[in-house]
Amino acid sequence: MGDIGKYIVIGAAVLIVAAILIAIIKTRNGFVVLQNRVKNQSAPIDVQLGRRYDLIPNLLETAKGYANFERSILEAVVKARQGAMAAADFDQAAAANGKLSAALRRLFAVSEAYPELKANANFMQLQNELAETENKIAVSRQFYNDTVMKYNNAIQMFPASIIASLCGFHSLSFWEAEEAERKNISINAESMKFR
Repeated sequence: MGDIGKYIVIGAAVLIVAAILIAIIKTRNGFVVLQNRVKNQSAPIDVQLGRRYDLIPNLLETAKGYANFERSILEAVVKARQGAMAAADFDQAAAANGKLSAALRRLFAVSEAYPELKANANFMQLQNELAETENKIAVSRQFYNDTVMKYNNAIQMFPASIIASLCGFHSLSFWEAEEAERKNISINAESMKFR
């Protein structure tokens, strides 16, 4: 093999290495884009959860004003709200907000037994605002989960999974709906009554 043959082999090897490096960089950058989309999709959830946390004290204050309203229900909502607000990571936040949703459902179910409370315009307005917020949380959660699925698929498929592993990309958790939501319990926006 002459000098020209050596240059051809070296040139081909350089092109192959360059193509592999470009593919690795492009794949890694694609993971970064998807990871940033996941972070971006979590922002609307955070906004709606904050709104939910802000509405709850007013709702509880209104309910407290009615004689004999079940104190244990109010305390359960307060405790669930505190737990949700104190959650340290994603998985804790998802679990704590599931408990808060369940506590709110109990509150609204019990409120049905208090016609005077149901007739209170402030209580009804807060109920409707919470129903709207819950619906926005559900929609935001769906967009978030769709984005997480795209990201997880991208980092788990071969050969990209090798690059993901080498670059430290890991699967992300879905924001799971709580059991009641999985059973298709829907919120009636007019009364926040569950069908």
